[in-house]
Amino acid sequence: MRNGEATLARALTSLLGQSFGSLEVIAVDDGSTDATSELLRRAAASDGRVRVARQEPLGIVAALEHARRLARGRWLARMDADDEADPDRLRAQWSLAASRDLALVGCQVRYAPREGLSEGARRYERWLNGLASHGDVERDLWVECPIAHPAFFMRADAVGSAGGYRDAGWPEDYDLLLRLWRRGGRFGNVPAPLLRWFDSPGRLSRTSARYSPEAFRRCKVHHLRRSLLRGRRGAVLWGAGPTGKAFSRTLSAAGVAILAFVEVNPRKIGRTIHDAPVIGASEAGAVEGALHLAAVGQPGGRAEVRRAMARSGLREGVDAIAVA
Repeated sequence: MRNGEATLARALTSLLGQSFGSLEVIAVDDGSTDATSELLRRAAASDGRVRVARQEPLGIVAALEHARRLARGRWLARMDADDEADPDRLRAQWSLAASRDLALVGCQVRYAPREGLSEGARRYERWLNGLASHGDVERDLWVECPIAHPAFFMRADAVGSAGGYRDAGWPEDYDLLLRLWRRGGRFGNVPAPLLRWFDSPGRLSRTSARYSPEAFRRCKVHHLRRSLLRGRRGAVLWGAGPTGKAFSRTLSAAGVAILAFVEVNPRKIGRTIHDAPVIGASEAGAVEGALHLAAVGQPGGRAEVRRAMARSGLREGVDAIAVA
């Protein structure tokens, strides 16, 4: 946290009131200039489970790694200083992770406050909360980070083996999740809303370039080149609109060949975009050695493209994935 005096008491109370018995709360003060340090000092003095670490204002990745170095447990849980955990959050996540040998689990979330919540935020909340099993999470792994970062509950050894959090200029949570997946990690979400996720205009996800759409695309392409794109001639983009074109530019910048764009609009078929032909869905399956990427931004477009890919004989997770 940095300058978290307004919400810190709520967050700490929710963690110290967990039904999960054995825990420590490591609070990293990332250069606060308000009363955060004093509030943390009092909390540690009144409850021995609270351990306080202070550092210069180095940012979230440095704070996360500072906490990870201090952590003594076999499991690591994440939360921000402005969020609130349900009393059974940690117990439910531990039970799911331990019983199914999962590397990382989350839970359903509920944005707060509800007043003025945009339809985009509600749609994102519904998407996150609709993913429960490893299959659900893996299917939408490349769309966006499929588990809310403040809800992460992880095996400490798995995170360590993956290299921990790192600052690569893109979302640190998504980067960690994709590295865990590449190492064979399995995921899940507790199908219950166990985290109140407070939204504010000052959240890093709103203000930092590392969480921009372009940063997400660079993160995806980096990990695709090291996994599903290996041994492929290039990529086929399903969608020749703004989303598909933007993804193609990021792929091209990373040295990935764009073999074709696929469109259902007959007026676009036969054109050329970024030196790649625009073809119809019936022709897409004949493009050999390609990874097919669904890159359609409008609501409902992902499901429509997935159906078209299946009709073309493409296997999702093998020949085709959704990236938007």
